[in-house]
Amino acid sequence: MVMSDETAGSTRHRVVVIGSGFGGLFATQRLRKADVEVTLIARTTHHLFQPMLYQVATGIISEGEIAPATRVILRKQANAQVLMGNVEGIDLEKKVVTSRLLERITETPYDSLIIAAGADQSYFGNDHFAQFAPGMKTIDDALELRGRILGAFEQAELSEDHEERARLLTFVVVGAGPTGVELAGQIAEMSAKTLKGTFRNIDPTESRVILLDAAPAVLPPMGKKLGTKAAERLEGMGVEIQLNAMVVDLDYDGLVVKDKDGSTRRIESQCKVWSAGVAASPLGKQLAEQSAVELDRAGRVKVEPDLSIPGHPNVFVVGDMMSVENVPGQAQGAIQGGRYAADAIKAELKGGKPEDREPFKYWDKGSMATISKFSAVMSVPVPGLKKNFETEGFFAWLGWLLLHLVYIVGFRNRLTTIVDWSFAFLTRGRSQLTITEQQVLARNAMDQLAQIELDRIKDGGGDAVPVDRDQTPGDKPVLSDPTKSFTSERNSDQSKPAAS
Repeated sequence: MVMSDETAGSTRHRVVVIGSGFGGLFATQRLRKADVEVTLIARTTHHLFQPMLYQVATGIISEGEIAPATRVILRKQANAQVLMGNVEGIDLEKKVVTSRLLERITETPYDSLIIAAGADQSYFGNDHFAQFAPGMKTIDDALELRGRILGAFEQAELSEDHEERARLLTFVVVGAGPTGVELAGQIAEMSAKTLKGTFRNIDPTESRVILLDAAPAVLPPMGKKLGTKAAERLEGMGVEIQLNAMVVDLDYDGLVVKDKDGSTRRIESQCKVWSAGVAASPLGKQLAEQSAVELDRAGRVKVEPDLSIPGHPNVFVVGDMMSVENVPGQAQGAIQGGRYAADAIKAELKGGKPEDREPFKYWDKGSMATISKFSAVMSVPVPGLKKNFETEGFFAWLGWLLLHLVYIVGFRNRLTTIVDWSFAFLTRGRSQLTITEQQVLARNAMDQLAQIELDRIKDGGGDAVPVDRDQTPGDKPVLSDPTKSFTSERNSDQSKPAAS
């Protein structure tokens, strides 16, 4: 079914915004008082505060606190409409965006287009790694990881095999950037404090947390000084840091690492998370096929100084999709880029010309990363000087909390976040430790269902092609077995939901 968005007959300037992240949301809000009709198309119903996903994954806060409904945020903005759908096509010549929600296809015309579709996790050509090591880009990723972490402890409690216990209690974080550092620190802290004394057959404080990266330093963008401080703090918490270590293979029970000297070794670990590298939305490739757009190695769009694409002054690319020198793929870059694009559209409505636009200028507000309770690193540019103010410890941690609290959308969400933070940081407890089988199993099961459907179509529309049952080991506990195989057939005694 193909439908046309009702804005097609509008006489007002039509702005289509793709993506409900920082770039898309702030661009839409910037157009609140403009004489335009804004249509925001997103594949999720929420705006995600991605920098705090690791706190969802480690049980500090709930997903609702950092993912408010986009419709609720924009309900008072009369000139904005929200459409849910995955954008599958952009026709630059016809000025139409095509999106899909289930079997419903919607075509939305535009006069100006702001593309803020973000980025996905990059496995550097090894996409099969995703089956065993989720990234950290979505709410689903965070909930799955929470289930994997806590599920590993539950399995270890039941195991009587020393080697299996060691594998279950070894957590590997790939990527020593801010997300990797924050995750490794919180897993270590949760093991040593929150879960201490909660099991009878295992000691969670004996868990092994490994942070590894192919790079030679921790937090490379923040410089040697802060990177060293962060590494020292992590090591003081018991985290093993392994640098110059490249992951060359990865499976259900562990991973193979290639060291700087060319030798390889294996790390036995059932719970792994991938926080190394990003790949821009495939929409960038579509733009390149229809215009003179160039893409960088990560698939990001090399935009003009005004964030438009060559030959199309009213098509803007912002956020993680844009490639602009000295603009990092962080929330501030997306926010400022989205606002800039909205201002450019408003200026044109008042008679301005694209060639008269001032180039986009990024205001670097610094970068931060938390390590543990009461500990963080922070680097902030000093106005008027070509250097940064760098600090670490409690005051950097307090600065991180205050800054991120500002960008959480909604008073109620800020309030509940403060309550959860107080509980987590002033006690050993965490309020969000619930896990379910669906959180762990759903992603891979959905992928395999999609493959079954493709096989069915290839076979001429017959019944789904079942996956070989022999691939599914019966001796793997379900809480941490999200990957082995999925079958469309179920035994009669499997019809009841498993306990979680």
